[in-house]
Amino acid sequence: MPGICDVVMKMGKFKNLVAASKTAGLIPVLNTGGPYTLFAPTDDAFDKLPKSTIENLFKNKEKLIEILKYHVVEGVYCLADAFEKKKLKTMQGKELKLDLETCSVNGAKIVEGDITADNGVIHIIDTVLTP
Repeated sequence: MPGICDVVMKMGKFKNLVAASKTAGLIPVLNTGGPYTLFAPTDDAFDKLPKSTIENLFKNKEKLIEILKYHVVEGVYCLADAFEKKKLKTMQGKELKLDLETCSVNGAKIVEGDITADNGVIHIIDTVLTP
């Protein structure tokens, strides 16, 4: 089974996330490290951001890495486990809050979950999370 980034790449609706991960140099980490839980914002989620915000992120590698790490949790948390814990600490250092009633993480709707990869699990979200 492929790693997290390979799974995301094959799904085809994560071009911005893949490009950001390449720019930040995180693809090798997310493909071979872990295990991880990735809250993956779709291209539509990136489209909600102002174009200038996206351009600035790609110019500021440190900020880009910080935001990407805010979408990753060390360990594998299927949705049932994540909702039970209610809070998960990200690789960036801050916590994500999960809400079972709204099926969301920090207000971002979880549109699909529990997509498995060789080194973790992916949950698709409709908004880019910011620390």
